[in-house]
Amino acid sequence: MVSQKVTIKNPTGLHLRPAGILCKEAMQFKSLITFTFKENTANAKSVLSVLGACVKCGDEVEFVCDGEDEEEALKALIQAIESGLGE
Repeated sequence: MVSQKVTIKNPTGLHLRPAGILCKEAMQFKSLITFTFKENTANAKSVLSVLGACVKCGDEVEFVCDGEDEEEALKALIQAIESGLGE
């Protein structure tokens, strides 16, 4: 299991479009991918779960990847978030 904290840079937070991009990225991996925000845990492969976390710009989330491709998954998700998730 690997984890890393990252700050959301999108001006509007994780609304529908960036949440969809995040989920699409997460679904490429076999590992269980979740993130923790304000003591809540969300499934990064579920758009509804990501939207339900209500993550805003400047919020810090901690991604946790657990599985055979956990290192690659974590690296790809952090990179996607730091690049702005298409925005």
